[in-house]
Amino acid sequence: MKVEIVTTGTELLLGEILNTNAQYLSRKLNSIGFDVLYHTTVGDNPQRMQAVLEQARERADIIITSGGLGPTRGDITKETVMAITHTDSYLDLDTWGRIDAYFRKKGIPCPANNEKQAYVPIGAEVLQNEVGTAPGLWLDYNGKIFIMLPGPPSELMDMCEKQLFPRLLQRFADHGIILSRTLHLRGVGESRVAEILDDVIMHQSNPTIALYARYGEILIRMTAKAADDQAAAKLLDTCEAQVRDYVDEYVYGVDDASLAACLGQELLAQGKTIAFAESCSGGLASSLVTDVPGSSEYLLGSVVSYTNKIKNKLLNVQQETLDRYGAVSRETACEMAIGVRRVMGSDLGVSITGNAGPSASEGKPVGLVYIAVATEDVVYCQEHRFTSTRTENKLRIALAAISMAIDKLKEEKKQA
Repeated sequence: MKVEIVTTGTELLLGEILNTNAQYLSRKLNSIGFDVLYHTTVGDNPQRMQAVLEQARERADIIITSGGLGPTRGDITKETVMAITHTDSYLDLDTWGRIDAYFRKKGIPCPANNEKQAYVPIGAEVLQNEVGTAPGLWLDYNGKIFIMLPGPPSELMDMCEKQLFPRLLQRFADHGIILSRTLHLRGVGESRVAEILDDVIMHQSNPTIALYARYGEILIRMTAKAADDQAAAKLLDTCEAQVRDYVDEYVYGVDDASLAACLGQELLAQGKTIAFAESCSGGLASSLVTDVPGSSEYLLGSVVSYTNKIKNKLLNVQQETLDRYGAVSRETACEMAIGVRRVMGSDLGVSITGNAGPSASEGKPVGLVYIAVATEDVVYCQEHRFTSTRTENKLRIALAAISMAIDKLKEEKKQA
């Protein structure tokens, strides 16, 4: 079944909020076998919304909207769908009672304009809203299905999980499923992976293979379509084995894997601990590590040494080093890594110092970063040049530090 997702709201076009509903719906629908082929976003304008919905009706079997079901004059999704399907509405007393009960539970009178939400297109099925007031709607019209969902993500997701997805699976029980699996790679560029896998990609059919880069790592997504989960998983197993024949040395995880989780697994396997000294990354590397449950087993602590004073006083970076080489230098990074390792008593000390932007400092260019890893016997240091925005640079820097720590742990293990 071909699906088009139409998200409504001028605030989306203005960039005031992220379009998380489209992302959520696409992931979920594809995972249960529905082909999401189009995304459209339109503002709260009757003419433009009608044009978008008419176009969606021509090219999709199922049109799913989010937003525009509220009680205000600007909420026009339901009315627009009714216009293009030539449908009238009626006051659904059950829905109106639910809306009234929602407000009584909060101890406030139900605003009169909320009655607008209780009007239902004739012939539509109501998807009750257990989180908010706007009901969802399922309307069949001339072989097409219009599904109208509320805009607030918490309401939309609750309605989808409890009502919409079960109905879709029941209605289209024999249309098959789509299953995806993602390999996470590090230490290699996207163009190189594309070159290595060129022959595999050129001869793909089912599963399909897609590559994309994300913050310093490469993702290989394999997607299979089959009658059921078991058949799809078997296709993915075969495809993954084929892909790994070419790139297994770079693969560090599957599906929801993260570099921070990979680092934790390696530290636990070796029975080692780690500590961070972060300057330009502002503690982000430590934060990513603590996102992993159980990280207290191996992360002893961190120091956000944003100023030279803290580098000197807490991490014992020599003032002479700071004066001669500056904060953004190989020498300072090495002393920071040694210092945090000694202060925290950890097996590894990881330091980050650099200029994340947006302007040069100490005569050092934007994006110049030094990352060091100190062990009991040696200090490793790498120079990096990052070229994105300040915020994106910070994330790339933090991930590069975590990746370097993984590399050094594995190298030391081999040498032991």
